[in-house]
Amino acid sequence: MLSRYDLSVGELALALREMVLEEAPAAVERLVHVYALVFWYSLSGKMSDAFVQVVTYTKGVNLMFNRGAELDDPDGVLVGEGKIIRHIKVRTPEDLKNPHLRKFIRAALKHAKSIAREKELAARTTKPSARASAKRRPK
Repeated sequence: MLSRYDLSVGELALALREMVLEEAPAAVERLVHVYALVFWYSLSGKMSDAFVQVVTYTKGVNLMFNRGAELDDPDGVLVGEGKIIRHIKVRTPEDLKNPHLRKFIRAALKHAKSIAREKELAARTTKPSARASAKRRPK
């Protein structure tokens, strides 16, 4: 699928993909082609749980953070004005040397693990116990 893109753009996408896999080796990787070619990563394999995406456009690549607005960004590195999603633009091989790329991948992974733990705890506390849900015998 990357063959549809300029070689330099494809190389940026593959370099970012490798970076994500190095920082989050346990992540499930999926690929989808919509308006752009998107490699997305989650801990559960569900797109709704994705924490980072490598989004390939004809002119460059964005490293997108699904819950980027919730990440600490005191230097204002992340781009985006929506409620949740933020990204970092990668247009040249030099951009791949930006230390913020790995920093935010790790932060997004940590945040995703925290959210997964919260969901797991919430599921445990809302499940009715077997004893409470069992039918009572008439007396």
